[in-house]
Amino acid sequence: MHNITLIGKRALAEDTMEFTFTRPEGFEYRAGQTIDLRLIDPPETDAEGNFRTFSLASAPHEPVLKIATRVRDTAYKRVLSRMPEGTPLSFEGPFGSFALHENAARPAVFLSGGIGITPFHSILSDAAERKLPHRLILLYSNRRPEDAAFLDELQAFAGANPRFALVPTMTGMEKSAQPWDGEQGHIDAAMLARHVPAGTQPVYYLAGPSAMVMAMRSMLIESGVSADDIRFEEFAGY
Repeated sequence: MHNITLIGKRALAEDTMEFTFTRPEGFEYRAGQTIDLRLIDPPETDAEGNFRTFSLASAPHEPVLKIATRVRDTAYKRVLSRMPEGTPLSFEGPFGSFALHENAARPAVFLSGGIGITPFHSILSDAAERKLPHRLILLYSNRRPEDAAFLDELQAFAGANPRFALVPTMTGMEKSAQPWDGEQGHIDAAMLARHVPAGTQPVYYLAGPSAMVMAMRSMLIESGVSADDIRFEEFAGY
């Protein structure tokens, strides 16, 4: 168990917040891993309990730890979103093996929906910091630009890293107040064919709501991708 302190929070998108914590001395992790974050003596609780699993949105080179989450109307999320800076918390971890493969000859194709972007934010930041040679392609689906966490930062990553291609797509622009001239519609085989070079044998990484992850996995397998080349993380209501 590690003890940490909340040192900052900010709005990332509509109903989505980022939280920044101190980083315990000696704590190491790989980009894409998760932690179990526990509230200490919260003023309210419910049947879902006092801890949640979060992917770290920060990268291993950063001196702080960051998570990002949709803010739902649950006791845990209410307490987390209202807590003042200086509040102590604790966590266990890191957990998981959702990390970039080592063979740089094979591209990585990331398929993300909503808050599933958090592990990819960490992986992409880490890749830029270490100047990894991998070719990286991110297809990032949201309803509207207003819902797209980290979009500005991802666009900056793409501008700075010629090996990284960002393909954001919106599925509900009729409800948006912002202009959009990028892709629209759900990620499907046709969209992949437009943005993933043929014959490159990528490793695919899926993260987002459970229904989306399962749909993406089925679509890839139907397209001829081996299940061995698909890695995924599901986000269920966080």
